[in-house]
Amino acid sequence: MNLTKRRWVTLIACCLINLCLGSIYVWSVFASSMAEFLSARNGVALTTADLAIVYTIANSVGPITMITGGWFNDKFGPKKVILIGGVMVGVGMIASGFATSVGALVVTYGLIFGLGLGMTYGTAVSSCMKFFPDKRGLIGGITTAIYGLGSVILPPVVTMIVSKSSAPTAFKIVGVAFLIIIVGCSFLMEQCPADFVPDGWTPPVVAHNDKTVNKNWKEMLKTPVFYVMLLLFTCGAFSGMMVISQASAVAVNLVGMTALMASTAVSILAVFNAAGRIIAGILSDKIGRINTLTIATVLGVCGLLLLYFTGQGGYATFYVGIAGIGLSFGSFMGVYPGFTADQFGAKNNSVNYGIMFIGLAAAGYFGPSAMRSIYMSDGAYERAFLIACACGAAGFVLTFIYRFLAKKQ
Repeated sequence: MNLTKRRWVTLIACCLINLCLGSIYVWSVFASSMAEFLSARNGVALTTADLAIVYTIANSVGPITMITGGWFNDKFGPKKVILIGGVMVGVGMIASGFATSVGALVVTYGLIFGLGLGMTYGTAVSSCMKFFPDKRGLIGGITTAIYGLGSVILPPVVTMIVSKSSAPTAFKIVGVAFLIIIVGCSFLMEQCPADFVPDGWTPPVVAHNDKTVNKNWKEMLKTPVFYVMLLLFTCGAFSGMMVISQASAVAVNLVGMTALMASTAVSILAVFNAAGRIIAGILSDKIGRINTLTIATVLGVCGLLLLYFTGQGGYATFYVGIAGIGLSFGSFMGVYPGFTADQFGAKNNSVNYGIMFIGLAAAGYFGPSAMRSIYMSDGAYERAFLIACACGAAGFVLTFIYRFLAKKQ
């Protein structure tokens, strides 16, 4: 089988891997049951809020191994990197099933699982980017959408396991399954040759003086356009990270939804998040990455404004608002892997995208933090929506600054 056909096997393997990694979105299902288990075992009343630090750390440490694992991937290929990352993901989940304190969960899930996730996710997405230079937008959309679909597919499965057993047992069962799937898929991965050109595709002509091709991370950091792209990623992802973190609570407190209706709202947000990744990926291949991201910033601001003007019982505007935010956030997630590869070259994209991912990590920290602190202070979310609107507007401006710098470069 030649590489043009073989690359589709790589894509399928990466999709299976990312579906497993999307389990991080299922943390809330584990958290409530795990809080009850630890409370009963230790005789101390714990809530899901006490376990929030575990989830925060798991999300925050990812860029560390995205960058280091990316370096090994660019040098030696993805097989061993994903193998090691998959073992960390599986062992971290299994070990979480034996945790008897919040501190133990911080180590097993927050650190081991979180670091393994960053290493595996970054390598899987970047490997696909290298094999599909002719379809970077589409492939970036598909691989990141499958990761997002984990929040739709996995919750009912994990909920069923937890209801029939317990959170510790669910951690062990899911951990074993993920260990088998990810490690198995790692053997289907292979390194993409630097000169690979898919059959039937002619690479675009590049001028000899074009210095944007295949920059390493040091060269990337010397370019002004990198910092614009980093800030754009943060501004564009801010609203999505903010709303996704507390979508259920917003539905209940802002609109007055029941718990069941709120869960439906969360699912709608997840579906549009995943759909945005694929739609924007395909669109960016046709109209360009930056044009697609400009549209995404407008969608995000419109969604936030709808939420701002939504009152008790305003179900329609709420659903449309979160759908717009989901599409906007998904667009940034789907487009940015290919956007980074286009700008700085595919050769070192594993490391470069890992560094660029810091922009998303910043949004993941500041977005939810702003939402929590404002709700605690005001007892309402409106001011948080306005702050996110300002970030979205700044992102819109940054898309034009990027155009200016890219043209100048």
